[in-house]
Amino acid sequence: MDLKALNRRTERALKTAATDEDAKAAILGFVEGFHDGHLRAAAPLEASAGSAAALPKPDYASLSPAEGAAALGYAPISGVAFSLPFEALAGCRLESDGLARTFRASISASPGGMRYGLVRIPRFREQDGPPQECLREWSDQLKSGHGIDVTALRSKVSQTWFRTLADQLRRFKEEGVAAVLVDLGGNGGGNDSGDWAARLFTPREVHSAPLLLSAAPAAKAYFDEQLGGLRKALREQPQASAETRARIELAIGAFERRKIQAELRSWDLSWVWQERRPWNPTGSGRLVEAGFASGQFDYLPLSTPGDREALTSAYWAATVDSFRGAWDGPVYVLTDGRTASAAEMFAAVMRDNRIGKIVGTATLGAGAGFMLDEPPIELPHSHLRFQMPNCVRLRSDGSNEVSGIQPDLPVLPRQGENSRGRAARVLEAMDADLQRPKP
Repeated sequence: MDLKALNRRTERALKTAATDEDAKAAILGFVEGFHDGHLRAAAPLEASAGSAAALPKPDYASLSPAEGAAALGYAPISGVAFSLPFEALAGCRLESDGLARTFRASISASPGGMRYGLVRIPRFREQDGPPQECLREWSDQLKSGHGIDVTALRSKVSQTWFRTLADQLRRFKEEGVAAVLVDLGGNGGGNDSGDWAARLFTPREVHSAPLLLSAAPAAKAYFDEQLGGLRKALREQPQASAETRARIELAIGAFERRKIQAELRSWDLSWVWQERRPWNPTGSGRLVEAGFASGQFDYLPLSTPGDREALTSAYWAATVDSFRGAWDGPVYVLTDGRTASAAEMFAAVMRDNRIGKIVGTATLGAGAGFMLDEPPIELPHSHLRFQMPNCVRLRSDGSNEVSGIQPDLPVLPRQGENSRGRAARVLEAMDADLQRPKP
């Protein structure tokens, strides 16, 4: 993008602004000019009426399972149905409705007669699925008489999310489908499960994207958080193997060096309003290397159960080691203009690791977001507030993931065509691709 032109245009608009509303519109237009889904206006704040009283901590042990699940935010979201009505096509057999079990899934026959396994992921956030597993775990913890361990509960529910997806992929394999279609249409993102989940779709090595952070105060906080988790793993997991402990020690040294680099990084970016330079992620801005979207390592071999808990401090994707390679055949990922953030991360990992092809339309272009929650910045005079992303993920070609993911097999809307017809064309595009001679 041409920041120099955007800056000139905004300065002209501010100079000619006749009212506060005109000036506000100029500033909002400036922000929109970045075309970044994570750079956005935040709600204004009311003046404080004094320091707020500290809220009491929830007494989780006094809550019923349903109350507890609600308190922790476990509730199904809209978007359970496929983003295109594959269910309405002839030859579709629904295997899971996405309500009783986390993922809607079907085996669907294409117009050409090929059978595909379809699985819908509406969000990469475990709380947005059916709350049944949270209810079960809450009940079990209440019965134990030891109170509610929220951290353990979240971990178990997260594992169930991945296990349910892996089980569905194994069922597809048993059914002998020709390929799997992962429906991410309208998936607005979520969390790091968008990176980890790709490992369920292949037994091959999967490498996570390089991660960069803005050299702002949040970078120091992020590195401190990582260092705290790594040191805790060494302290609390004495049974970890010597190899795993060495990897954690290596990660500690790397994050300590990155923390120093972030503190020394120059913040002078005034040149961006005066000239355009070739994209160089670490050479011309205030970005610092922060490892990978999976922690210190972009890939590690399969861990042993005894090492896994410690290893996840340095390689977060070890969380899904039990489910790696649940599917080992062809994969397609359906995207649209509302596929964003962690869903774009999943699509990028699938494509860059040659696990699957993207079918449909281009994604939104909000691929990187936040590694730590930061309060919005506030402009001192207008009091406009803006949420600013603080990280960048790089594609295998060195480009920024925020540019969006383009489809390998474009299936664009056609005039006079309904969504059912477009769903059929998605399957036809997969037919044609599978029948194409391989190089």
